Parts: sequence; C-alpha cells; structure tokens
Amino acid sequence: MFAARSGLIGCGYGGDDMKIAIMGAGALGGYFGARLAQAGHDVWFIARGAHLAAMQAGGLRVISPKGDMVLDPVQAVGDPAEVGVADVVLFMVKNRDVESAGDQIHPMLGPETFVVTCQNGVSAWERLGTAIGAERVVPGVARIPGEISEPGVIRHTAPMDTLIFGETDGSRSARVDRLHEALAAAGTTPVVAGNILHELWGKFCSQSALATLTTLMQCDIGPIRDCPESAKLFRDAIAEAERVGRAVVDGLPEDMLERDWAFVSSLPPTMHASMLDDFRRGKPLEHEYLSGDVVRLGARHGVPTPIHSVLYAALKPAADRLAAG
Repeated sequence: MFAARSGLIGCGYGGDDMKIAIMGAGALGGYFGARLAQAGHDVWFIARGAHLAAMQAGGLRVISPKGDMVLDPVQAVGDPAEVGVADVVLFMVKNRDVESAGDQIHPMLGPETFVVTCQNGVSAWERLGTAIGAERVVPGVARIPGEISEPGVIRHTAPMDTLIFGETDGSRSARVDRLHEALAAAGTTPVVAGNILHELWGKFCSQSALATLTTLMQCDIGPIRDCPESAKLFRDAIAEAERVGRAVVDGLPEDMLERDWAFVSSLPPTMHASMLDDFRRGKPLEHEYLSGDVVRLGARHGVPTPIHSVLYAALKPAADRLAAG
C-alpha cells in the first residue's frame, strides 16, 4: 500500500494537470477520483453523510486488485460551491438524483467545463443537459465492480475499471482526448467511443435485465444463469430491450444480443447488480430508469415489452416503499 497526498504532482500528465470534481464520490466516483488524485490532478470529492465525514477525518482508502492506496488528506466537501470552477465534472450520482445534483453543480461550471455522466440507463445525459445545457454533457458508461465497504473505504473487487465516454455526434474532441489521457496515465482503462449512444444501449439492455432479475430473485447471477428457465428469461429480457433500442437509436450492431450475452456469461457467478445491494440496505432503487425506461420507451415507440412490463410491475411495490423512506 502507498499513500498519495492531494496536490502532489505524480506520474502521468506531463504538467497539464486538470481540476476534476467528483460529483457523487461513492464507490465509482471515489475509485476514479482516487486514481486521478494519485496521478497528480487537483481532485475534489463531493459526498455526503458518514462517507463524507470519514473522508474529512481520515482520508479515502481504496482496496483494489490494481493496487491499494490511501489519500490523506483528501479534498472532500459537501457543497459544490466550495470547489470553484473545474475543468471537468465526473457526474456519478444515482439516477434519481440527476436533476437535483445538476442544479447543485452550477458553481463548478466555467465557460469550458464539461460534465461526464456515468449513470445506469440511457436517459441521464439528456436529463442533465436540460439542467446545465446539452453542450456541456459528455455521456459515459462505467464498467467497474465496487462498493463502499465502510465509510471512507472503497473496495474495488475485480481488475476491470473501464470508463467509456464520447461526444454525442461521434466527433473526437480535444476535451475528451484530454480526459482520456489523464485517466490512462492514472492507470485506469478509458475508452473514447465512436458512438457513445450505442455503448449506452449496449450496457443498458443487459443491465436492465440483470438489475431487475437479481433484485427480484434475491440472488447472484450464477444461479440465474445455471437454471435453464431463468437463463432463457434473462436472455429474452435482453433481446426485448434491444428491440426497443433499435426503435430509438439508428444502427445498433446486429450482433449486439450475442455480445451482451457473452458479457453476461463471462461475469463471475457471485456477481449481482448494485440495485440488489440497495434493496438489502433499504435504499431507493433505480428501477424506474432500468425496466421502467424499457417499458416507457417501448410504449412511446410502439414496441411491445411484455417481459419488462412484468418485471417492472413485480418490483414496483418494493421500489415505491423504499422511495418513500
């Protein structure tokens, strides 16, 4: 294990350090922010509750197969106004908080600031664009397993730490190149997508099925895959979401279902969606932005969604109860 202190110039960015705000410094934001801070960037973590208090008192610890680290002290605050203008905001709040957090980040937005969304689902980038201006938003897709194992401690549970992002028009901009270089030099796995909407839907179709099924069945992915009946349900739910996607986005890859199922098949049997963890901890669910969006977008575009309609309805009473607190 090694210690890295905020403000020290480390390896990686050749003097062109960035000021980076992590809006929602949970497992995802905390991990990427810690790697970027270790590489010498001016990283600010915006968090709340016990996790924020622990970081302010004792720093941020990351336990990872790619190398443990401790940031102490760490620039952790509860109010984005304390950060000032950032070069980039990694926007890693829960889906249900997109609108409220979008209003809160205005003090961090300068003329050139851009914001990378990393929520599950396919709607967050458009919703945030309504709050701060679509030209500022760069949609992203994160593929990284991790959790806050205790306040101030993030456990990264597998070597995968991919962050995919890109301009919505498919162009290769200087701002995404700069962030790509920073993340790569920090030891993570960034990818600039040629078609970020395809990437969003590629994850969404499998994630919408995975999250709802593991939460409803209260189990890891292994037993679901091992049972022929539930495995067929899983694959059919992905296929149904992809049919909706083809009505929404042009040119989704023809082999998308096979690629999605190959990815699902490669996951460790003990893996489950974070929505199941939220359910077990009594936290609100992202159910509306997963199967819920499949159902609503299907209805809007005239695509039947019998599987996700059942999954959505079956989970809704519990989701409503948790949302009500």
